[in-house]
Amino acid sequence: MNYGEIKKNDIANGEGVRTSLFVSGCRHHCKNCFNQSTWDFGFGELFTEKTMEDILSSCEPDWVNGLSLLGGEPFEPENQKVLLPFLIMFKERFPNKNIWCYSGFTFEEITGQEKSRAHTDISKEMLGLIDILVDGRFVEEKKDISLVFRGSSNQRIIDVKKSLKEKKIILYLE
Repeated sequence: MNYGEIKKNDIANGEGVRTSLFVSGCRHHCKNCFNQSTWDFGFGELFTEKTMEDILSSCEPDWVNGLSLLGGEPFEPENQKVLLPFLIMFKERFPNKNIWCYSGFTFEEITGQEKSRAHTDISKEMLGLIDILVDGRFVEEKKDISLVFRGSSNQRIIDVKKSLKEKKIILYLE
């Protein structure tokens, strides 16, 4: 897997101060996507063990709330294979920090309730490590700059842990 950027001390992609990882590779190709360069799976640099350690080290300070995954598309099947072991490492090292994930896939697509390439043999395990999912493709016609942590009104900010437990979508923020 490649990544396009790592933003340390990021305050735009989830609550609090975070490290944000922008993975490469996305087949959604949303109209007027803010990060079109990451559509290409070969864009950026190779995600290595050194990269993982750099991200984990950046999350060590107490004032860092957690990690955010963006893209590109974290739930493209190729990216899931690399991200799952990394998220396991993150949660083992930082059990009290959270993970936000931005995905063009919906919760229903990731969990297999709706047919999608995002639903793989490891997608539910990966989703189970994520605390907050901002789901749904960016839709230019529904763009709203007043929305918090999302770009278009069709996107939801989901409390993943509660949603999996209750077997229904529980929004984290309206």
